[in-house]
Amino acid sequence: MVKPWLLLPASLSHKIAPLYLKYCVGEGPFPEYDWNAFEWKGLQFKNPLGIAGGVDKDAENIFNWWTLGAGFVEVGTITPLSQSGNPGKVIDRDVKNKALWNRMGFPSKGVDYVSNKLSKIPKPHHTPIFVNIGKNRSTPLEHAHEDYISCIKKLSPYSDAFVVNISSPNTPKLRELLTPTHLREFLGKVVEANDQHEGKPLILKISPDVKRPDLENIIDVSIELNLSGWILNNTSTIRPNNIHFPADGGMSGKPIGELSKDTLIHVLNYLGDKRTGKLIISTGGIMSPEDAIERLNLGADLVQVYSSLIFNGLSFFKDVNQYAKSK
Repeated sequence: MVKPWLLLPASLSHKIAPLYLKYCVGEGPFPEYDWNAFEWKGLQFKNPLGIAGGVDKDAENIFNWWTLGAGFVEVGTITPLSQSGNPGKVIDRDVKNKALWNRMGFPSKGVDYVSNKLSKIPKPHHTPIFVNIGKNRSTPLEHAHEDYISCIKKLSPYSDAFVVNISSPNTPKLRELLTPTHLREFLGKVVEANDQHEGKPLILKISPDVKRPDLENIIDVSIELNLSGWILNNTSTIRPNNIHFPADGGMSGKPIGELSKDTLIHVLNYLGDKRTGKLIISTGGIMSPEDAIERLNLGADLVQVYSSLIFNGLSFFKDVNQYAKSK
């Protein structure tokens, strides 16, 4: 099947994708893709396949994702103030290796714009809406928690859960918040503020590039502060020899599949009985229905896709539904 968007420059495809979804996919009817349905913290997941953060940055296409059959939708990353992305080239793809590269840097229309969009979506939501939050590029690291708290305050009425994104490689120094020096103090302030509002579930998005001792520290601190779960993982700065993307920025797609899978296995083994009640979402390198089911069989509760929609097309939700029901 010819995928015309792959014939266009990656940057142009990225810009027109929201319009394509709006006018070519439409807003209903919503298919009943009800495989592996489950409930968590009162949220009803019709199926465990959703879109990853970065696909729908400003909550423009939620109804379109539901029309395609998404079991949940993650919007963002959203920053308190509107900001443009990084200058220069910010996205590219390697079709042969099914790899995607970006160094966007949290382009966002800001929390006020997104809260207005989300406020117009009827409740209860057709499937859960996760809101991915981040800091503005200009905010010093020591004040980063203030940006996350600002987003929580304004978006709590419209979000089913928050994704705390401190793992993107495209905002300077952001990943330092994952280190032992910063993590407990930063997360503690965010958790305290969230508890004082509506107390929506907080899910931490983790980099796939952290070393195992640091990963275990992240899990320990998360449990200590009673976070609700983790997304494993964000994009990677690792480059296989056959991939010729720039050294900066993050890579997603097929080349990080094994890395993401290994991280999932390690976290599950490390958690043991402490995993009870925690939500574990696997993303990165899920390029086929078989990949999605494999991550679930390994122990993930939910799976997310981004690059596979580009390289395989928007029928991916339907394809996975059919594959899951054939098993």
